[in-house]
Amino acid sequence: MKLKMNRRSVLKTLVSSAVSAAFLRPGGNASAHDFSGYETNRGVLVDLSRCIGCRSCEAACNREQGLPAPHIAFDDQSVFEQEHSRRPDQNAYTVVNKYDSLLWEHPLFRKIQCNHCLEPACLTACFVNAYTKTPEGAVVYNADVCVGCRTCMIACPFSIPAFRYDSAFSPRIMKCIFCYDTRLSKGRPPACVEACPMEALTFGNRQELLSIARKRMRREPHRYVDYIYGEHEAGGTSWLYISPVPFAKAGFDMEVPKQPILNFVKDFLAMVPMVLTIWPGLFAGIFLLCRRRGSVAGTGESQESKISGEIIDESHGE
Repeated sequence: MKLKMNRRSVLKTLVSSAVSAAFLRPGGNASAHDFSGYETNRGVLVDLSRCIGCRSCEAACNREQGLPAPHIAFDDQSVFEQEHSRRPDQNAYTVVNKYDSLLWEHPLFRKIQCNHCLEPACLTACFVNAYTKTPEGAVVYNADVCVGCRTCMIACPFSIPAFRYDSAFSPRIMKCIFCYDTRLSKGRPPACVEACPMEALTFGNRQELLSIARKRMRREPHRYVDYIYGEHEAGGTSWLYISPVPFAKAGFDMEVPKQPILNFVKDFLAMVPMVLTIWPGLFAGIFLLCRRRGSVAGTGESQESKISGEIIDESHGE
């Protein structure tokens, strides 16, 4: 079979690859932080000055999600002797920690769960699309497609996703899903919000929650620090916090960047379509040219051998 390949066809291959890359590559003016969430994005405002550490939110979450019973009962305050080292894990989607503060009249308590970022780093990092950002604001997880790579655990700026290690053949990430299936998708607040007896958790539209937070801070400036945690962290989160003490005193990571994590990798990701289209075409062209050159060289050698053979035959005939 003859190999029909010339410089013109190689150039056509390269040009078509370049055009494909141009269409696949995001527009030059596109920016990850242009997205500020859906208009229907719901959220929760957490007022740390109102939380009394009753752990009612933990108990409600445990019941709603059908999680295992805790090692320490929800009404047992000895759990706070662990200081503030508790983190959400495979058995608890949310935990409450205690922080002793000289700047507040009583111990400070902080609820921790997935913050449901507007532009989730876990979603960006997942190469099998196991995460979905819903218009209601929840970041939900699909265990059916998860391969257990745990890249999302590394990508999350808040270190929230936990891994279920007890099953090697059923990899699963465990994290708060905002009660999406049973409540949020039906317009109801998450179980933890309904269970809070002190109204430390307020559910609503994210933009309205920001307005509520600012009104509280203006009305009682002596009660709150002038900052809303989650308004800009990691590009903005669905869970927002106001506090009577500096957030660092309540264990918040103040080094989380204000831009979405996607912004730090978008230039690299924009090159991926180009790499996947131009490079294969380029290497294919080089390979085919080399094969053609080898084929031509081989044809030339065979013709020379044939001519030499004919000359020898003629000389023998004489």
